Amino acid sequence: MLRDACPADVPVLAQIWYDGWQDGHAGLVPEKLARNRTLESFADRLMDGLPQVRVVELETGVVGFHMILDDELNQFFLAAAARGRGVADRMMADVEERLRTAGWGTAWLACAIGNDRAARFYEKQGWNRVGVMTSRLKTPEGVVSLDVWRYERVIPAGPV
Repeated sequence: MLRDACPADVPVLAQIWYDGWQDGHAGLVPEKLARNRTLESFADRLMDGLPQVRVVELETGVVGFHMILDDELNQFFLAAAARGRGVADRMMADVEERLRTAGWGTAWLACAIGNDRAARFYEKQGWNRVGVMTSRLKTPEGVVSLDVWRYERVIPAGPV
């Protein structure tokens, strides 16, 4: 089941984000960024973006989420225990439906260079790597510049 996030979801979502971020980004990003990506920082970011967050819930509870900011798929995380069960495919269909409903013909996302598992998933879902861009990421210690792979996806006009 996919639904809008609520404040009570934040602790679980922050843990999913923290664990997934460590899994997909450890060793790939500058130390200054890594040390500022704490459980608390993810909880704060979730609260700030809560209206744009959708969660996926199974019989075992909340297992993942996505966050869309305008035409960007800004975050997409799934608990390791829920991977390989088609859950991410359903989450991505929800992403595309939301982007279509918002009127975006093309969407984009940033993927850490070297996060090959995520890159394979995005490519399987129809996202195309169009190049490298520099993201400017805010931390309490200042802005960190990070080169990332930019992916884009034409959002089909009809239902997914």
